[in-house]
Amino acid sequence: MQVHLLDGTYELFRAHFGAPSRSAPSGQEVGATVGLMRSFAALLREPGTTHIACAFDTVIESFRNELFAGYKTGEGMEPELLAQFPLAERASQALGIVTWPMRDVEADDAMASGAARLRDDPRVERVLLCSPDKDLAQCVRGERVVGFDRRKQEVLTEEGVVAKFGVSPGSIPDYLALVGDSADGIPGIPRWGAKAAGALLARYERLDAIPEDVGAWDIKVRGAAGLADNLNPRREDARLYRTLAVLREDVELSPPATVEALAWRGPDQPALVALCAELGVSVPALPVSKG
Repeated sequence: MQVHLLDGTYELFRAHFGAPSRSAPSGQEVGATVGLMRSFAALLREPGTTHIACAFDTVIESFRNELFAGYKTGEGMEPELLAQFPLAERASQALGIVTWPMRDVEADDAMASGAARLRDDPRVERVLLCSPDKDLAQCVRGERVVGFDRRKQEVLTEEGVVAKFGVSPGSIPDYLALVGDSADGIPGIPRWGAKAAGALLARYERLDAIPEDVGAWDIKVRGAAGLADNLNPRREDARLYRTLAVLREDVELSPPATVEALAWRGPDQPALVALCAELGVSVPALPVSKG
């Protein structure tokens, strides 16, 4: 079997910017929720979707905001989108999907923790991390735990991570510390681009292992002196950025990330009917169960 782990926050954003605006009978904007529900229903109709969970950033801020003031927040988010997070979680639950609402940690931490618990179960052929977020590349393991971009229908294996970023999954937090990640508010180190970071981390694996003395670098990198001059006085900043980029694998999940708990057993029909009436849409057709 394969297990789908969904990033509900990403899916809601994707639906908000990709689906048409829609008003519920109450007048509330619900276009993103309706788009998410239809997308999830289509996934559940696929024969290979048998075990599934979805994590949401119920609270956008997390423990990382206490570590770094510049980390992403909900500030500036459109009120019409922010107001749909509770509806989106209800839609996921009504569809019968195990739903993990995150408050002190992020949805990506929940997905990383779920993948860590499932990857050694011999019954699991593959774990699909359904999100294009760069930080989730650190969780990829061979062809067993992979990234999956549902929009592009692209699978990212460990070999693919190396081809895309120039480094192995274990070096992704160091890579993001150096080049930054605008989606999460990680600024990175000035003048450090993808090519230089990939080349040096392919050689040294960790940013702490990159020699301070540029003369000790045993690979040639364009603009090496400038890169060293920018990194050396900011190494503490880079270590903090790396800490921000490391996903936790110890999050307590309820329901737990087990094959038994994540088996899809059909929708919660009364809840789904009630929610669809509230949204002003028809109830999606779904299988009763997949065993």
